[in-house]
Order: sequence, then structure tokens, then C-alpha cells
Amino acid sequence: MMDKLLQLENVWKIYKMGEVEVPALRGVSVEISKGDFVVIVGASGSGKSTMMNLIGCLDIPTKGNIFLKNRDITKMSESDLATLRGRTIGFIFQQYNLIPSISAFDNVMLPLEFLEYDDREAIVKARKILNEVGLGDKLHNLPTQLSGGQQQRVSIARSMVTNPEIILADEPTGNLDSVTGKSIMEMFRQLWKTGGKTIIMVTHDLKLAQFAHTTIELADGQIIKMKKN
Repeated sequence: MMDKLLQLENVWKIYKMGEVEVPALRGVSVEISKGDFVVIVGASGSGKSTMMNLIGCLDIPTKGNIFLKNRDITKMSESDLATLRGRTIGFIFQQYNLIPSISAFDNVMLPLEFLEYDDREAIVKARKILNEVGLGDKLHNLPTQLSGGQQQRVSIARSMVTNPEIILADEPTGNLDSVTGKSIMEMFRQLWKTGGKTIIMVTHDLKLAQFAHTTIELADGQIIKMKKN
């Protein structure tokens, strides 16, 4: 039996647009186990990004509870939440979100500096992880000197450098051609299979569900299907 890592209980997220209330998520309940590879799929506007922000502790629900490692994030202070997020979750985005004015190496160093790692230890970790994603010879390149696939590998290295339990990926292949996208997905599979990471990925691309172990399908802010692949 896999351990429960993340649990959403009757979660609602309602946005106010002037006088109008717009529910982005409506009564979502789901458990995600440690060591699972989950893909959340759905059309644009189905609630995927909202669910991603809540799972990633970037936002809190309007109603309901979210437990991360048995801690209710809805009852935590912003600073405690930031620390839990920094130590538990690595984020990967469609736009890579790299800082353009600093090197690949310095981008990967950022989370370690945020968590106040010892400088020497941080340098060793950043070099090692960039080697592991095949960019050992690109440490000093700026993001603009790298291809899209290489930039996404820097983003993956940055997400993994603190050894988080959860990798959260938002449309990670959205800006890549199909061949590069497939190589990034294979990298996720390796992180899951041999690295023991819990991976949660949001995508509109149903084909990517084949790489995962669990598929959650959203429509109109509700889970309409959940299956093991």
C-alpha cells in the first residue's frame, strides 16, 4: 500500500468577478499516493491550472481542506507554507521560467540559496544535477544560448536540486516539438521509476497520459474520470 502524500477533501475554488462568483473547482476530492505518476488532463477552462496551484500550495481553497504530508495547508501561515513548499515540491513550467540574465548554473542554484544551503554544498549539488540532465557542458550558458529542450532540462534540474518529494509540472512539453517533448517525458519516467519521485503533471494533451500511472480527467471544475494506466 502506497502512503498518502496529498489529499484534497471537497475542495472548492471560487473566483469573484465583480458581483459574479465563478467556481473554478467544485467539490474535488482526491488522494495522491507517494511514488505515483499522475497526469491531470482536461480542456482549457476545466480547472487544471487552479488544481495545480492548490496542489502546489501556491493558493488555498475557498472551501474544503488540502493535506500535504498530513498537514492541512489551509491552516498554515504563509511563511510556514513557503518553507513546506520549498522543501517538498519542485516546479516545472511550460515557459521554463528561467531568469534570462543569469547562467544555467545560477538558475539551478536559486532554490538552494532560498533554502540557505551551505555554499560549497550548493555548488556541488547544482553541478551534479546539471550533469545528470545532460547539460554538464552548458553550465555558463545563458538561457537564450540554449534550445527549448535544453532550457526545459535546466528547469527540471532546478526543480530537482533540493531533492523534493513531489515534482509538479505544468504543460512541461507545451512549447517543445514532439521529439524533444518525448525525451522530456522519458526523463520524467526515469525520475519516477528509478528516482522514486512523485510526479504530478497538468496537460491538455491526452497522449501524454500514456507515460503516467494514474490519469485524472477534469471538466467544468469536477473530476469526471480517474483511472490507473
